Order: sequence, then C-alpha cells, then structure tokens
Amino acid sequence: MLRFFFLPSRGVIQSILLSGALILLAVSVPAQEKVVWSDQEKPIVEQLRGLRKLDDTVRVHTTKDLALQIRALPVVPNKLKLAGTLAELSTEGDFGKDTLQEVTTTLAAALREQPAAGKPGQPDFLYVELASLVRYEHMQATSDNPQFAEAMAKLEADDAKRQSADFTLSDLQGKEWHLQELRGKVVLVNFWATWCPPCRKEMPDLDALYNKFKDQGFVVLAISDEEAAKVSPYLAEHKVSYPVLLDPGRKVNDLFIVEGIPKSFVYDRSGKMVAQSIDMRTRSQFLAMLAQAGLQ
Repeated sequence: MLRFFFLPSRGVIQSILLSGALILLAVSVPAQEKVVWSDQEKPIVEQLRGLRKLDDTVRVHTTKDLALQIRALPVVPNKLKLAGTLAELSTEGDFGKDTLQEVTTTLAAALREQPAAGKPGQPDFLYVELASLVRYEHMQATSDNPQFAEAMAKLEADDAKRQSADFTLSDLQGKEWHLQELRGKVVLVNFWATWCPPCRKEMPDLDALYNKFKDQGFVVLAISDEEAAKVSPYLAEHKVSYPVLLDPGRKVNDLFIVEGIPKSFVYDRSGKMVAQSIDMRTRSQFLAMLAQAGLQ
C-alpha cells in the first residue's frame, strides 16, 4: 500500500510516492537523521528495495524468506523498521496465506521486542498495520501492548463510518454518481491515483470483472484525488470501462479514512459493506470480495 504524506509547504507537491525506496523507513526517520544500517541489515535492505521489481512467483518466496531473515535478527536498531516495511509491501497482491502469516508473525515479534511509541488514544501506525492484517487479511497475531487493542478499536470505528458513508461525485464525463442511490446494485468503491504502481497493476483485472458482472448490476466507482488534467491523459492511454470519479479536495477520501492506496470497499445490494481490501488485489481476490456480495 502506498501512503500519502502531506508536506507543510503548499509550494511543493503534497503527496509523494516513495517508489523504489523503503516507505516506512522514510516515514519513521526525521529528515535530518540518516539511517545507519548494520552489516546484518544491509542485505535485507537491498532485497526490500528490489521487491517490487520481482516477478510475482519469485516475490512470494523472497517475501517469505525476508520475513524469516528479519525475525532471526538480534534486536538491532532498525529491526522494527524492516519488519514494518516488509508488511507494507506484502499486501500488494496475493502472495499466499502462508507467506503473509510469516510476515505478520515477524511484525508482531518485532513490536514485542521494540514497542513503537504511540500517544494515548492514537496508536502507532505499525500497530494499526498489525491490526489490519488480523482484521482484514485474517492473519493470526496477538499483542499485550494496549496500542494493539486501540488499533483494533480504531479499525472497527473506521468501518462503522464507512458503512454509513455517502457521497456525490462527478465522473470525467460530468455525470454525477450518488452512492446511496445505487441500492439494489453491488458497488465496489476503489481509491486510486495515476502515480500509484499497485493501483495501475490492479486496474485491468478490475475492468475485466466490471465487464463480466455489469449486466448483473455490478458498479465500480473509481475515485482519484487528482485533477482531471492528470487523470484524463492517463486514461486516454490506459482505457477502462468503469466510471472514474474525481475527488480533488479529498473530501470523499477523508470520509472513507483513506490513508493509503489502492483501497477498495464492496457494498451488497442492500447497501451493507461486506468486504474491503487494504491494498492491491488480484482478480481472484476481487472475485472473493464480490462473492461476499452475492456475485459469482
């Protein structure tokens, strides 16, 4: 998942993609500080930096091996950063439950060894990451740290807000789409951006599924927080059949508490949210989500 980072100056780009770098490491370390990698950590860092470039079949084995390597490290200063970064990268598709469980176990173990500092009522995002793996990916993990319980409670509260969420946005052709008026249809709300590689990677599968199920009342609403001047040229080269809606003020992104993309939510015909993703999905993963809304 690619997270948004908002910079203090309006004169610079407000959201950046840390592609090819270690996402969590860049977030966790103040700009004036430089991460010093130990000799044990350096080979893992290099593998993490190249993970997105690997074929998915190779990436499965590499991801699982990295989880085991990180877990086997002594309590070195950057162990938690490495575990968190791997967790972020390991939900970009379907690398198997066994692999993701190893990643989850490694993150949970690293948090026990080096508890992340949070604030009262505001758990550190690594506890939220662990809670997300448990709640949405159905992984097994426990933690005695109060921040984990707070993170689980936060996700439950966020989902309650998404269940009652409503919006009206216009697509690139100027047509308005009102979520609550789509009762009786299966709706998948997808948050994406042109600069996001995992978003772009899942679009062909999502388009194929839209064309397969649209006659059964399936609607995809793809929402970008970019301006039309960014989105339209991209879609001219990478055509999709489903509606693409614009949310340049991020009001709907904020309504759905979207802090990283891609992210998808599925509502059944009664308007109940029945499934969601925390990252990029493959065709088979999307199919599993749609099955929970009665589409097969």
